[in-house]
Amino acid sequence: MPSQVEWIESLSPWPQEFGLGRVRALLNELGEPQRAYPAIHVVGTNGKSTATRRAAAFLAVEGLRVGAYTSPHVSGWSERIQVDGEDVDFDTAIGRVRAAAERIGATQFETLTAAALTEFAVAEVDVAVVEAGLGGRLDATNVLDAGVVVLTNVSLDHTDVLGDTREQIAKEKLAVVTPGETVVVGEPEWEELARERSPARIVHTRDAGRTAAEAFLGRELRGEVDANLPGRLDFSGDNVFAGAHNPAGVDWLIARLPRNNYVICAAILADKDARSMVETLAAVGSSFVATQTETERTLAADELAQLAREFFADVESVPDATTALDRARERARPDGAVLVTGSLYLLRDLSGRLETVR
Repeated sequence: MPSQVEWIESLSPWPQEFGLGRVRALLNELGEPQRAYPAIHVVGTNGKSTATRRAAAFLAVEGLRVGAYTSPHVSGWSERIQVDGEDVDFDTAIGRVRAAAERIGATQFETLTAAALTEFAVAEVDVAVVEAGLGGRLDATNVLDAGVVVLTNVSLDHTDVLGDTREQIAKEKLAVVTPGETVVVGEPEWEELARERSPARIVHTRDAGRTAAEAFLGRELRGEVDANLPGRLDFSGDNVFAGAHNPAGVDWLIARLPRNNYVICAAILADKDARSMVETLAAVGSSFVATQTETERTLAADELAQLAREFFADVESVPDATTALDRARERARPDGAVLVTGSLYLLRDLSGRLETVR
């Protein structure tokens, strides 16, 4: 029998049709674990994982037992499901739901979501902070009775599923709100749409994680927490490893970089606006090593390189991510720096190598 990790990796990450039927059936078989605790539901285009982990960390400091569910992962599958800031035993968590998931034909994300929600029930958490995967209305996480919903921000992403405008996408994400909940918004422009969902109140913020925790507790919090996630903005000497999976993510990253002469090693998924992302990255380097991830959704390295040649003087196509990283290191010697960016799946594929780059 395949191991739990092998089995999870064998499942389709995308459903043939989005909907909540399978995940509801799966959770019903598992005894409705999501009913065992209150929740904070985090939706948005960028920054969801950071907001989720920060909210969980703030609540843990206040003495609560807290579950946190994020995606995708960089260091390993167990990174996605945490209790009190520690990865759970992934094999055990998946083992609890595998038989039911196989009977129902659940997708990879539906199974992972059910495993997380079940793990939180077993751990008897006081609250779960749950990040949505894609959108909101039809996302597998939209099974929660959340007291607090967070909308971090809205950018054009997954337009084939969520809509062609930011307003359409915002509506899909805010569809998780039910009457009487508190909505935390990182962008004030969505207050009117949020109000259509009849929330108890709407809170504006620039720090979604802290504000979500405060909204849940009903009081202001002081101090700071350390809730960094692998691959979001990691520095190793002058080198930077930061996933930026869409144009808005690249804009956010560029504003936080300390220099503008990186050798860039990047992979981008085929359903993203790769041209805009590459154009923006040209502001922080003139050398570009195009590569690809191990996912089916990846843009081929040669195609990415072709896009990059419009904006970079020096471009190389290296399909193997590990070799691409080595080539970027060579190009950066002796005094340059490497920026590894684009899809978080690239950071995942390179997770065993990143600490060796100096």
